[in-house]
Amino acid sequence: MVHGDCLDATVVDRAIGEYEVDTVFHLAAQTIVGTAGRAPLSTFETNVRGTWIVLEACRLQDVGSVIVASSDKAYGDHDELPYREDFALRPRFPYDASKAAADLIARSYWHSFGLPVAVTRFANLYGGGDLNASRLIPEAVSAVIEGRAPVIRSDGSPERDFLYVEDAVAAYLSIAEALDRGEARGEAFNAGGGRPHAVRDVVELICRVAGSDVEPDIRGTGTPTGEIDRQYVDAGRLRELTGWRPEIDLEEGLRRTVDWYRTHPEALAPAGAAAPRP
Repeated sequence: MVHGDCLDATVVDRAIGEYEVDTVFHLAAQTIVGTAGRAPLSTFETNVRGTWIVLEACRLQDVGSVIVASSDKAYGDHDELPYREDFALRPRFPYDASKAAADLIARSYWHSFGLPVAVTRFANLYGGGDLNASRLIPEAVSAVIEGRAPVIRSDGSPERDFLYVEDAVAAYLSIAEALDRGEARGEAFNAGGGRPHAVRDVVELICRVAGSDVEPDIRGTGTPTGEIDRQYVDAGRLRELTGWRPEIDLEEGLRRTVDWYRTHPEALAPAGAAAPRP
């Protein structure tokens, strides 16, 4: 364990070099859409500059494989769904733009320098251990367990693709294995749950798997500013290359998530926490 900042080039380079790191999963990021809207500079610093600092250290240390976490948000708003990897990246908001920039920079390191790098564009990850109350699922689960009405700040209609954390880990490992075989270099890969779910349906499912009769508190109308109305991804490229597919459907994943928070009450979001997105 090396404590440091991905914006500190010296720390990153020394950590990779001194510990003879062979495979890097670059997951460090500012991950909250609302924070990016309020503080774009720090988001660009972490998500863009932080990415090229990690990539440059990997290049200098001749790392064997690098997987960089982009996001399905990098695609921006497309009329055609699901997103496929050959779609143009058309971000319009600070968070989306930061992930698209990191995505392009990462793949340039393969084409320009031969660094064995691949990019992931995953759907919304969820599961036990997420401590950020501004995200939909942690706050909704916390509210339901505590008997509070989970807050929805849209009208509940925006649709999202959800990927259980253990399926995401399996996807990352499958991409790393492909890089080790000399495949996947310079490519981007989607991974998601396979279909979109309306936000209200997700919250109602959380209530059901938790055995609660509370009703969602819907506080918004339409889709909030800075959010995309409908998103989901086609994971066919990853499946064809590695055989990966999600094993945990949304209901089972939410059941496991609720169980985790019940056994870790210290992780529950406090009442009055920021309303989740979307």
